[in-house]
Formats: sequence, C-alpha cells, structure tokens
Amino acid sequence: MKNWHQKMLSLVLAAGLLATASPAMAATSTQPLTVKVNDQKIQYSKGIAPTVQQKVTLVPLRSTLQAMNIQLSKVSKDSITVVANGKSVTVNSKLFKINGTAYVPIRTFGELTGYTVIWNAKTRTIQLNSPPVAPTLPVVENNTPPVDTTTAPTENTAPPVVTPDPSSTVTPTPAPSTETADTGGRGFMWEVQNNGNTVYLVGSIHIANESFYPLRKEYEQAFSQANYLGVEVDITQISDEAMQKRVLEIGEYKDGSRLQDHLSTYTYAKLGKALLANDWKRDALDRFKPWVADMIVSSFAPSDPEYKSADGIDLHFIQQAAERKITVMELESQDSQLTMLNNFSDELQEQMLYSTLYDLDNPNQADLHENTDEAAEMWKTGDEKKLLELTNSTAGNEEYNKAILVDRNVGMAQKIDGYLKSGGNQKYFIVVGAAHYLGNDGIIHLLEKKGYTVTRK
Repeated sequence: MKNWHQKMLSLVLAAGLLATASPAMAATSTQPLTVKVNDQKIQYSKGIAPTVQQKVTLVPLRSTLQAMNIQLSKVSKDSITVVANGKSVTVNSKLFKINGTAYVPIRTFGELTGYTVIWNAKTRTIQLNSPPVAPTLPVVENNTPPVDTTTAPTENTAPPVVTPDPSSTVTPTPAPSTETADTGGRGFMWEVQNNGNTVYLVGSIHIANESFYPLRKEYEQAFSQANYLGVEVDITQISDEAMQKRVLEIGEYKDGSRLQDHLSTYTYAKLGKALLANDWKRDALDRFKPWVADMIVSSFAPSDPEYKSADGIDLHFIQQAAERKITVMELESQDSQLTMLNNFSDELQEQMLYSTLYDLDNPNQADLHENTDEAAEMWKTGDEKKLLELTNSTAGNEEYNKAILVDRNVGMAQKIDGYLKSGGNQKYFIVVGAAHYLGNDGIIHLLEKKGYTVTRK
C-alpha cells in the first residue's frame, strides 16, 4: 500500500505542517534530544542541552565541537570559523545565545564540516558520523627513487607515448546540457499579466535537496523584480508553541469520547502496537482525534535522508524575501490548513491513519527513496504530464480531493485574481505546492476561466 496522502502532502501542504506539526506534537510526550558522535553520546553540563527553536535543532557550541574533535578558530556575527581535519572551514551560520551559552544549528554545522547528520525520530537522537579518512598508500620498497627527487626531463625530452589497447573502447562522456549542469532543473513557472500587474506562479515541492539549486535564471530574475512574495503559509512565523496550542484546541475530543470510539477495533489495536514499539504508552493518544494521531505517528516513520523541508522551494524564497526585505503574503494560514484536517470525516481520518500504520509495519526504504526521487525528477524536468497524474491520483477519494485541492485552489485563485486587478503596476511572485496548478480544478484553469492568459515560462 502506497501512503498516497503523505506523498501528496509533500506537494500541496505548506512545509510548516510537514516540518513543524508532527515533531511539535510528538515532543510533548517524548524524551529529550540526544546527540552522538560516532555512536558516543555527548554528555552536556547540567542545565545545558540541545534544543529546538523555530524548527531548527541547536546544540551547545563548545561541548559539541570538543566531542567532534573540531577546534574553534573565530566567531563573527554571521559566521563561525573552525579547524576540522587540519583544514580551516568557515560556516555561514548565526550564533545563538541561550542563557549565556553559545548554540549553533547542528545540521548546517555538521554537514559543512564534513560530518553526516542522521536524525532518528524514534529515539530522538542526532547521530554525527565523521567523514571517512583517506586510506594511506602502501610503501613499495624498491630501488626506484621517489618522484620528487628524480631529475626533471629536459625540454627536448619527448614524453612517453602510451599505446591504447585496441581491444578496449573508450566512450567520451557527453557534455551535460546547460540546464542540468548549471541549474537544478526546469521546475514549474507561469506568468499572468493584467492592469499593469504581473504575477509569476511557481509550483513548489516542499521537500528538496541541494541538487535543486541554483534555480534557473528565469526564477531568480522574476523574483528579483517582485514587490511581493506570496506563499501558502509563511512557515518562518510558526512557533512550536503556537502549533501545539492550536492542535490541542481543535484536535482533542471535547464531547467525552475517546479515540477508540472513532476507530475500528483493528486500526486501534494497530495504533497501540505502533506506540508501544516506539516507547509510548498504548493509550497515549486516546484524547486525540485520528488526524492528530496520524500526524504524530508519521514522525515515527523514517524520512528520506537525501531530502528535507529546509531545502524546499517555498522556504528558499521565503528566506530570500527576508534578505531583500520584501513583504511576504499568505494565501492561506496555518489555522486554515489545520482546520481542513480537523474537518475530515472520521472515515477519512481513519483511512489516513491506517495508511501510515501500514507503512510502519511494512517499511521499505527503497520505495521511500524511489517515490521521493520520482517527485524530484518530475519537478526538475518540469513534466506537466506526470504532475497531472499525481494531482489526479486523489480523485478517487472525493472528500480528500475536494478538501486538499479543489476548495483550496478556489481560494488561492481568488486572491491571485485580486492581485491582478489591483493598481500600482506591482509584481507578485507566488509559490504554492505544484499540485495546485494543473487540471480542471487547478489554479491555472480557474484563472483562464476568469479571462486571463497564463503562459508557461
């Protein structure tokens, strides 16, 4: 069984729900964070411990560096210079002060100093694996002097000629195309103009990796001209505390019923088994609705380590907007997306939860990686046919399709229509999940029905 709703969420829901809601809720009942370097747990001083702030995991600087065998060299406002493996490395990252102790973002810091950073949601452990050491070449004992002590050839000395083996064939490597060599791919972008205003429509994939960047020049040129950035939700403004509070407000039963009253006996038993396997009490989620249980249980599942929401297309431009100091406008809100999940029928909520539980019982990392790679390749090639196929994959579940795509597309198209009709010759750069654009219910068709001409860029 493919976890179809999770695959679709990566293309249509703001990364805030994917990167914030699950760990934020899971953190209410789980153990503290643990950091290990090459399987050795770092023992931090009393009162000093790793923490998560604004969806970023921070670790105490000096204690962590010592455990990583890295020497601190220089600290400035926006960068930290260290000596790792005998080489000076400058990490462009801000230093955070918490109760007088310096903290740094562990993933950024770890990866840029050559470490592999692995997150285990089940044990809430961050594993740092040091880079492999290059093997030492064996010493060959013979009478041939080492290269650096031999006499250099004279100018008239002809270089040795190597005669190729006629039985072997050497195939030249073709030069990569400009688009794939210099950029992360084509992606999805359209342009609409009206009343002196220009709206660029960008289809985002909310989880990505460094191979998506740099984006092709058309994206950066359009964004550089924009007066406003529009996104589903500005995830940088979402706090874990606010997320937890809102989920508790709407995601708990207030009528005296419990989770088991809304699930089949089989699904509830399967949930209890999954909770016990991850060091939770069997009834730990009894006060929550199925969609909240699904959100929390999803955090138990392994994620593809090659992709993360921090590299998502929408977050990339939100960060760029902060640097340019342009206004970020929300086409939706955190609350509207949570309310959508809360309004799903009990039947649909159980389907989603069961799908996640099934995948936990039948883990296949190869399938996970293949699915993510498939979505990434679709985005990089800008394949509208495959995007439409994925968009239509939810059509069989009318309730899910209407809530997650149809109704939301109407609301976003109405806001974009308002931007196009406004005065002032403004440019808007809109970044929402790629699955919102195509098909009869997609944003592009809705704008065309209003009389606009939408051009693929």
